Amino acid sequence: MKAMILAAGRGERMRPLTDTTPKPLLLAGGKPLIVHLIERLQREGFCDLVINHAYLGQQLLSLLTDGRSLGVRIRYSAEPQEALDTGGGILNALPILGDSPFLVVNGDIWTDYPFQQLVKKPPYLAHLVMVDNPPHHPAGDFAVVDGKVHPDGGARLTFGGIGVYRPELFDGRVGGGRFPLAPLLREAALRGEVSAEYYGGQWMDVGTPQRLKELDSRLCQAEVT
Repeated sequence: MKAMILAAGRGERMRPLTDTTPKPLLLAGGKPLIVHLIERLQREGFCDLVINHAYLGQQLLSLLTDGRSLGVRIRYSAEPQEALDTGGGILNALPILGDSPFLVVNGDIWTDYPFQQLVKKPPYLAHLVMVDNPPHHPAGDFAVVDGKVHPDGGARLTFGGIGVYRPELFDGRVGGGRFPLAPLLREAALRGEVSAEYYGGQWMDVGTPQRLKELDSRLCQAEVT
């Protein structure tokens, strides 16, 4: 299964750190965030990667090149400078991702999630990994009932930025352009076409300088102990 890492965002909440460095290349534990993610994916058997890029994207290409040094194969999906948002970015990369289900991971998360346990061929249009609501997102995103996503009602969990999608999820999106993924997932969930699982292990949305500092401290402490 191919895996796509979303790495095209401007990283506004990370400014001023992202004024000169794309968010996926910010360091935690002495290593860029995206390298932590690539190394985990490689260990879990995901070696055919697609990475989208826009803002300061040349820095990603210069550091990661074809991925050979990390034991993977990387192909890139270029986007306009303003980027295409999550949905538009995935749609733009579909010619590279192909016709089979594929994994998509946000490039600004850190996790010990065991990617190898993901559903290889999801029975529905999408399969999401849900996590506990972090302090900065207490309302969550979706409820999960009997293994399916319910966009309304119930105790909500947070979408962890890890999902397996069928290309058919994007059917009807003609012309490309910028658009978010969440409305597509909501529409599919209303039709009963999105499954989900809960993960209670380590997971962090590294979206602000403070959370990056927290992760850096955690990883450096782990190396000492």
